[in-house]
Amino acid sequence: MKVMKRAHGFTVIELLVAIVFLAAIGVIFFIQKNNLQIAGRDEQRKIAINTMHYGLEESFFAKNKYYPASIDEKMLTTVPSELFTDPFGVKLGDGASNYRYEPLNCTDDKCQGYNLRTTLENEADFVKTNRSN
Repeated sequence: MKVMKRAHGFTVIELLVAIVFLAAIGVIFFIQKNNLQIAGRDEQRKIAINTMHYGLEESFFAKNKYYPASIDEKMLTTVPSELFTDPFGVKLGDGASNYRYEPLNCTDDKCQGYNLRTTLENEADFVKTNRSN
């Protein structure tokens, strides 16, 4: 009886299946990584808006009984200055900023209310309004 020697190694089909599988895993990884980065930036925006909101309410309004016509790190000293810069490095008040402060019913730079908003990537705009009205 003749004994056949078996060749060692992988077939082309086995190699192609492994390559397709690894490529699919890679695509899923990069999609999930991108989604996590977007969610992180959105959370960073929400934290900044919430911090500015509480700074306006608990610090500025409690002391002055009105809201300012504009805000910055000099006016809201209780808010860390880096929170006035959005995730892409644009400061609040600059035209391309994700952060917007919209004063309402102002007279002589003293306002009765405000909207503080940011544009999120995965959700609708995140908006905080004054509590006093």
